[in-house]
Amino acid sequence: MNQPEPNSSSTAPVFVEDVFLTDVFLIKGRLPNKSKRLTNLLEDFQRTFLPVHDATMVSLRTNEVIRTPMVMVNVNEVILAHELVEIAGDESLRRLAGSSQKTTRIRAFYNGATQFELAGQIEAGAYESQPMTGRKYFIMQKPVVRGLDLGNSELALLKGLDYAIVRKDRMAYVYDFS
Repeated sequence: MNQPEPNSSSTAPVFVEDVFLTDVFLIKGRLPNKSKRLTNLLEDFQRTFLPVHDATMVSLRTNEVIRTPMVMVNVNEVILAHELVEIAGDESLRRLAGSSQKTTRIRAFYNGATQFELAGQIEAGAYESQPMTGRKYFIMQKPVVRGLDLGNSELALLKGLDYAIVRKDRMAYVYDFS
């Protein structure tokens, strides 16, 4: 749970379920009425904007923190997402599925407004477009984020994630170690 800023007028703690990284902000909050895993929700999302409730927006450039009851996030702006609380998933089945796949180590570079790098394990070739599935995202196990100020207490959330949901078309360069 996040605690309010010391000088904030809000005193109620906020429960964070979902995390989204965009060009400009790390957004923490929760998607309402989520009935399936975040990965599937993002793949199947038909609207332009994701409604994130009880949102905390942390600027990647200035570390400014904005808290708002709701923010609409353009789904095309999402670079990385993570489900902190898996409301609709089965942890045991997820681990079983993950352990049976052959993985490869990659470094993926984002070359947008704020440049950073993701390194971790993925299913071989998951960053490539696959016409049969049409999937826009891939899963990176044990991601390491470099190039952002993870010393900031709000951005430190990106350290130690067990997985990240990464948008394929937002990566500019990929170094595949396989």
